[in-house]
Amino acid sequence: MTALLWIRFIVGIALILCGIIVFGIELFGVFKFGYVLNRMHAAAMGDTLGIALSMLGLIILCGLNFTSLKMVLVVVFLWFASPVASHMLTRFEVETNEELNKECDLSGISRTAKDADSKT
Repeated sequence: MTALLWIRFIVGIALILCGIIVFGIELFGVFKFGYVLNRMHAAAMGDTLGIALSMLGLIILCGLNFTSLKMVLVVVFLWFASPVASHMLTRFEVETNEELNKECDLSGISRTAKDADSKT
């Protein structure tokens, strides 16, 4: 029984450390990239994976109980909320940045609903 507890402890700590490493890489990406959309992509992807790994490690350390169920629900909520928030911020940047053509290729992307209506 003691060996199983040690294995559970080691796996839980390893997952938490992997989550911390992912957060560190995310932080590096946020400060390394120069353009706002690249920064947002690094932050969104790093948050999703880092939170999942860290919370999975905490769930393993905590065991199967009501607290671990609440942590699973937090992970599920963040998996839905983080991409939606990133997408909304990206759409806001595309709609409001007048000099977006200098940073990326916009061929085939309508900037506003008015532009899309005028093409039809």
